[in-house]
Amino acid sequence: MSSVSVVVPCYKYGHYLEDCVRSVLDEQPGVDVRVLIIDDASPDDSAETARKLAAQDERIEVRVHETNRGHIATYNEGLLEWADGDYCALLSADDRLVPGALSRAAALLDAHPEAGFAYGRPLHFQHGRPLPAARTGSGGQAVYPGHWWLDRRFREGTGCITSPEVVVRTSLQREVGGYDPELPHAGDIEMWMRLAAHADVGYVSGADQAYYRVHGQNMSTTDFGGQLDDLRQRLVAYDSALAKCGDRLPDAERLRETVHRRLARYALRRAYRAYDRGRTAVVPVDELVDFARACTPDADTLPEFRALRLRRRVGPTAMPYLQPLVLSALYERGREWLWWQSWKRRGL
Repeated sequence: MSSVSVVVPCYKYGHYLEDCVRSVLDEQPGVDVRVLIIDDASPDDSAETARKLAAQDERIEVRVHETNRGHIATYNEGLLEWADGDYCALLSADDRLVPGALSRAAALLDAHPEAGFAYGRPLHFQHGRPLPAARTGSGGQAVYPGHWWLDRRFREGTGCITSPEVVVRTSLQREVGGYDPELPHAGDIEMWMRLAAHADVGYVSGADQAYYRVHGQNMSTTDFGGQLDDLRQRLVAYDSALAKCGDRLPDAERLRETVHRRLARYALRRAYRAYDRGRTAVVPVDELVDFARACTPDADTLPEFRALRLRRRVGPTAMPYLQPLVLSALYERGREWLWWQSWKRRGL
């Protein structure tokens, strides 16, 4: 029977702890599971709640920090210093696993020693609402070559993992290292890429693997300044992964250029959409343009920049009202261009 070490970092999330831990210990048949709850000096009763749970189940250990060390140090303490099972997982105290998730991930990793970690589909749910129905069948298995998976991440420029749905081979986690303290908001993206540079990637299909709770205290941010910070953090994360693993990736420079260009396009798209939505007073348009230009020297030639330039000509006041007409004109122009190209090919 495979063993899984589950690290549960907690800061002021004591009221979620029991549900989180029970989803690990009571709903994962076929694997030997241990749990470490690390309370990072919560000012509420989180530590007391954790100790009560440990008193009820010998598979639970508790560590309580006297001073707050931050989430990155807390994650690494559990994953690199404590975890000793065949596999390890990090599960925030406000999230929970889908029944059988660890069993499905462990089965994949048992069957495919070339895979360094396995993940699957997470279910996002709104705090205070019932859990959405989850698929809990045996699920399918897919294993992607690590470098192929990495190439896709660089082409898309986004993370495809939230975190609670991942199970990592512990030996590889120790070899690659933990979360980078220089990347407090994008350390997970960077670490998945480092893992993929060293091993293949498993995916559990046909079943859901974790519940991710959406509430006002989530660490991710959706405000407009936060969106720019998110792009900056992603850029640093991708560059960091290449700096650490570039010697394992023969096409590292192409990957760098690809993701820089993709992130520039994201920034410009957010800038021109601010005109469509009448948000130019709150969206940092000029900073988004500066970011895009810093990413790639040909930012001004991208189609998103041309879209932004058109909207600037229309103006922020009129653009929300004229948007349907502008988009219709662009659509017709695109159709005419395609017709002209088709006619020229026929003429040849």
